[in-house]
Formats: sequence, structure tokens, C-alpha cells
Amino acid sequence: MTTDWLAEARRTARGRRSDDSGSPARPDDCPAPPLSETEICEAEAELGIVFPDQYRAYLLRGGAGDGVNRLRRSAAGWGWHGDSDTNYDLLTTAFPHPDSYGADEEELNAREPLTGDFPDENAYRAAWRQWDAEYEVFQERKTSGAVFVQDNGCGFATLLVVTGALRGSLWFDGRATCDRIIPLHLAGRPVSFEEWLGRVSMALVGW
Repeated sequence: MTTDWLAEARRTARGRRSDDSGSPARPDDCPAPPLSETEICEAEAELGIVFPDQYRAYLLRGGAGDGVNRLRRSAAGWGWHGDSDTNYDLLTTAFPHPDSYGADEEELNAREPLTGDFPDENAYRAAWRQWDAEYEVFQERKTSGAVFVQDNGCGFATLLVVTGALRGSLWFDGRATCDRIIPLHLAGRPVSFEEWLGRVSMALVGW
């Protein structure tokens, strides 16, 4: 059965839950109050995930102007203030390692419709809209099971994986320029959330 990618793209997009505060996307510098164990459990139950241990400890002690998108409860429910990119409907799906979809992406790119392959402009445009919608869904699924914990500006972001075998790891979404999502490392090994947070708080670089 042929997939209607336009309909699938619309369905996937509806899972995107925007920040409802009306404030700028980047979080402010005021310290975030700590959450209680009860609140964290409530958020996990609503979102359908279990937070990694170091992130849970961070929520319990609260943030202090560290630039990390805040988990909080609003009229719309639990979510991350300052984050309009995390697709809540995909949080329970395991985060895919980029190596797992490289061949599929090449195949998808190779199928991009070309005008010469169609009898007229209308047929080409219809095919291209379907292909573009499939590509949109493909890109959205690349961040399944991950939270956009920090907006790095210019279309870049830091991801915290909350579901799957890579749970607890941090990744840099560099698709704005290099079309890649890459793991964050420190001294040749995956960086932990606490190590990353310490570097962020001190405004250091050098991953």
C-alpha cells in the first residue's frame, strides 16, 4: 500500500508541542525552582518516559541560569519551557543512532523527483510534494526519543536521549549546516549530562 506522505507529515507535525509561554525561545537567567519527586513522577507518567538518572538529579536540585530548557507544568501539561522542537508524540520511540538510517537517507535522496521524469508540471509537482513530505517525516523521526534540552542558536541544538539503548547520551543537532546529528564527547568518550552541564555553566567549549 502506498503511503500518503502528505497526511503522515500532517499527523507527525501535530505531535510537535510548542512552548505556550509566549516568551522568547531561549530560557531566561532566573534560577529554575527544584521539582519534587512527586512532580517528576507526574511528568514522566504524562510524557510516557523515565528520565535518565543525572537529569532527574538535576531536576530535583533546580537550575541556576544554565541555559537549559526547563521542564515545568503549564496549562497545557508538562513540557519544556523555551523548546518548540521536541515532538512529544515521538518521545516514547527509541532514539535511532545515525548509522542506522544512513543508507535509507541516501535512497530517499536518490528518489527526489526530477522534472524530466514526469509528463507535465502538475505530475512533477504532485510527486515532489509527496517526496518532500516523506523527507520531512524522515527528518522528524531522527530525533525520536530525545529532548531538545538547549537551543544553541542558528538552527543548532543539544539533544538529551530519554528512550532507547542510547538513553542518557547527549547529541549535537548540526543539521542546519552539516546535515548530521553527532554524539558529544569529552576526552574521547561520551560526555555525561553532569559533565556537559558543568561545561555549559562555565561557558566552556572543546567537545
